[in-house]
This record gives sequence, structure tokens and C-alpha cells, in this order.
Amino acid sequence: MVDMSLSINGRVEHYRVTTGEMLIDILRRSGLTGTKDGCRRGECGACTVLVGGRAVLSCLTFAQAVSAPVETVEGLAGEATAFREALADLGGFQCGYCTSGMVVRAISLIREGLQDDDGELRHRMAGNLCRCTGYQGILNALRVAAGAQEVA
Repeated sequence: MVDMSLSINGRVEHYRVTTGEMLIDILRRSGLTGTKDGCRRGECGACTVLVGGRAVLSCLTFAQAVSAPVETVEGLAGEATAFREALADLGGFQCGYCTSGMVVRAISLIREGLQDDDGELRHRMAGNLCRCTGYQGILNALRVAAGAQEVA
């Protein structure tokens, strides 16, 4: 066991972690259950969080390796309002299981300066799987949230 501190959503917390414990385990144990535990193989993107502003898969990130601030979907709730509303308005989600990872990834893209190229957007969102939609609603919502498109 190792004692460590993590800044999560702007709040520094102290944790006791085991070697090999993943960031997702720390987050969920702390009550931050918006980060979904979908596959544990880095294939679905439901566990996406920002570490130092960069989108990472928390199911593949060793907790002990994290030193930069962590932002989860809960911490991004205010910033993500436009994207979440656009998802609802444009049919960008159905069951909602993938939504938290999509929200986190979308915020990272908006912060980087969204490139309004369909192929590029699909490529950048490819690590976040959705089994319910055809992705077009998600991409349209991303464009609306970034101000690159009006709600149709």
C-alpha cells in the first residue's frame, strides 16, 4: 500500500492505493460514479477522464502514475452544459451509458479548438463507443456546443 494525494475536480484528496490499482477504482471508490467501468480493456471510452487536461482512459491508467489534476464528468458538469443539452436536442444519446465518456472527450476537443471536419471529428471521438446511435447526433451536438453549427 502507498499513500498518495490526487487533485480531483479541484479538490485534493489523500488515498491509500495498492500497486497496480487503476485510476477508475480510486474515482469510483470516492463516489465519482459518473466515470463508467465499461470494459476494463480501454476499448469503450466510458471511463474517459481528463488528467492534466488530456483525455485518458482511467481503466488503463495506474493511480500511482497520476500526478496532474484529474477532471471527471462530475467536475465538468457546468462546462459541459451546452454539449449535454445539444445531445438531448439532437438525439445524440439513447441509453446514456457512454455519455459520461463522450462528454469528457467532447470537452477536451472543445478546449483544444474544435476542427469542424467530419473525418477528423470521427477519428478524435473513435475511442468512445456508442452502441445505440449512429454517431451523427453526437457529432452534431459537439459542433453545436463548440459554436460551429446552429441547432437544426
